[in-house]
Amino acid sequence: MATVEQENPLTEGLERAPVHPTTLIIFGATGDLAQRKLLPAIYNLAHEGALPERFNLIGIARSEQPDDEYRDFAREAIEKHSRRPPDETVLNSLLERMRYVGASFDDPAAYEGLANIARELDDEAGVPFNRVFYLATAPSFFETIARALGERGLDRREGAEVRLVVEKPFGHDLASARELNRGLLSVFDERQIFRIDHYLGKETVQNMLVLRFGNGIFEPLWNRSYIDNVQITAAEDIGIGTRAEYYDRSGALRDIVQNHLLQLLTILSMEPPVSFSADEVRNEKVKVLHAIKPPEPDDVSKRVVRAQYAAGVAEGKEVPGYLEEQGVATDSETETFVSLRLGVDNWRWAGVPIYLRAGKRLARRVTEIAVTLKPVPHLAFQQSGSLGVQPNQLILNVQPNEGVSLSLVAKIPGARMRVRPVHMEFAYGTSFMSQSPEAYERLILDTMRGDATLFARDDEVEAAWGIVDPILEAWSHASGPLPQYAAGSQGPSEAGAILEPGMEWRPL
Repeated sequence: MATVEQENPLTEGLERAPVHPTTLIIFGATGDLAQRKLLPAIYNLAHEGALPERFNLIGIARSEQPDDEYRDFAREAIEKHSRRPPDETVLNSLLERMRYVGASFDDPAAYEGLANIARELDDEAGVPFNRVFYLATAPSFFETIARALGERGLDRREGAEVRLVVEKPFGHDLASARELNRGLLSVFDERQIFRIDHYLGKETVQNMLVLRFGNGIFEPLWNRSYIDNVQITAAEDIGIGTRAEYYDRSGALRDIVQNHLLQLLTILSMEPPVSFSADEVRNEKVKVLHAIKPPEPDDVSKRVVRAQYAAGVAEGKEVPGYLEEQGVATDSETETFVSLRLGVDNWRWAGVPIYLRAGKRLARRVTEIAVTLKPVPHLAFQQSGSLGVQPNQLILNVQPNEGVSLSLVAKIPGARMRVRPVHMEFAYGTSFMSQSPEAYERLILDTMRGDATLFARDDEVEAAWGIVDPILEAWSHASGPLPQYAAGSQGPSEAGAILEPGMEWRPL
């Protein structure tokens, strides 16, 4: 008798909705992002049957090579970086639908070749395919590509949708972000533009909305009356690697805080939207950003700390400091660590300090949000051997292990009244008996669906830069060496100066 495989009831509702036939065009198709993230994500969508039944991929990059060579490149990238070993049948079927154009992004021939291939694929199928242009290039090419697409009429397609996906960094400051918005919006409508932040594709980030608004236990407590403070951390144990050219012009504030951490803050702090449509959710996120008062120039030193990693020990071996990294100027003042204190000045959050910190070469890799509730008013459990009553904490683990934990106070078994914190934990891998999809899988699929909920809108990007710009301006007038912290440590001791009395950073 055949064994009937039992289904996990927690996986119900995870199936993918049908997607209109789509041609995905990747500019920068041989770059690091395409190799490590995009191509593996597209394969995994194919493996799960989530891609549209009719799907094509066109890669565009400067190197000249025939289609077959690009297919070999894609195969190698998928085999090396996919979260699951590729199935040959699925992989071969996907590779058959790949084409390649070799030309510079400012070369008219690139767009003529692209238009001819896209038209040929439409004619072959007998239907107009939606087109998604993914800009996995250096930011300097964003406007160049968008304008070239518009000049050749590739920004519209009768009977189908055309969308533009733009990777970060979206601007270098508020002025450049506004200029880039104007350039893209001169060709594409806002509804066509998808500004991607891969943090928003992570399951824990999306689950914050469900956790808050789908559980009666949390929402009544989600305000200044019950929450004492919030800490949002994005720590990495690695250095800058081969990214010196980019990172030394960017730094931790631009690279992580302006986009990733402020996005996490808005989702954590937003009011319930009227509906979970893209614009209603983004309306509420923008309101949060507008409620954050940027630090005044004189307050930056009291609310923000920056530092650089020095030589130390990471992963059991000695590593150089930031100023000794290849490609970094010996007098660089670029921060590899930043911590800051913000507040959301509205009815729900007034008076609640929200701390952000991000850095490289720290003790371990972790991205988490820690929501600490106010302590109970009567501390009666003080017997010897007891850790005592500590405030409850809700920890949302974004990476590397996605999940949620809640700390409670419980009695230690025995005759005496001794207490200590215990943890209730939810992990995606064990609860759903499957590996969480990579963030790019969800986000690429959403671009093909036309769902912009997890993507930043133009006003949202500009509002985030409005918070960061005064800090950058104050730093531009500061002088002197930056504080140092040893690689592999908890970060600079100076970071504690921005905390309110009695508070400490969560250990990494």
